[in-house]
Amino acid sequence: MIVKTFWQPVKEELIYFINSRIEKKYVVGEIRNSKFEIRNEEKPSGLLANAFHINPVEILTPVDPNFSIVIPKIAANAKVQSNIDASNQKIYLDALNKGVAHTLGTAFPGEGGHIFLFAHSTDYFWNVGTYNAIFYLLYKLEKNDEVDLFYKGQRYVYKVIGQEVVDPSQVQYLTRKTNREFLTLQTCWPLGTTLKRLLIFAVRVAE
Repeated sequence: MIVKTFWQPVKEELIYFINSRIEKKYVVGEIRNSKFEIRNEEKPSGLLANAFHINPVEILTPVDPNFSIVIPKIAANAKVQSNIDASNQKIYLDALNKGVAHTLGTAFPGEGGHIFLFAHSTDYFWNVGTYNAIFYLLYKLEKNDEVDLFYKGQRYVYKVIGQEVVDPSQVQYLTRKTNREFLTLQTCWPLGTTLKRLLIFAVRVAE
């Protein structure tokens, strides 16, 4: 049970550690003329990457242009299930098996309101690894890190402005009022548990 619960967090941490040492960079594809193209980026020249002939740049193409989340820093790339009732365990557990969940009643990208996405819940402690693997490294996001949402074939870019750890009972963040397009990402905290909730806050970057 211990191995099942903590293997995935350990694996993700190890991959992140290695990528940091080889200076690997993830690049998000742009949608142009209904096709994905890559922005011109400087390729990092890490010594370890060169020594082991590892490609220092990897392209992240959203798994579903209709609704996906891509976070370059932690190489997260997942489909978003829309209009998921966060109060109905059966519904949201089924959604989290397929990707990240968009909370019913919150805004969609481009609408100018508060968007709430989560990948945090589980039915039993030993199943934590089944549901929140996508957001395991969310805590590594810092101010100004990029989060990309793809919705109906369009890309929306957000910059992180902060984070907070709260109790599961603190649900007031779901109904946040805002005068700008605001994104909240939620996952369990600490890793491999369901004790607390880690919230990442981001705002949309003006085009």
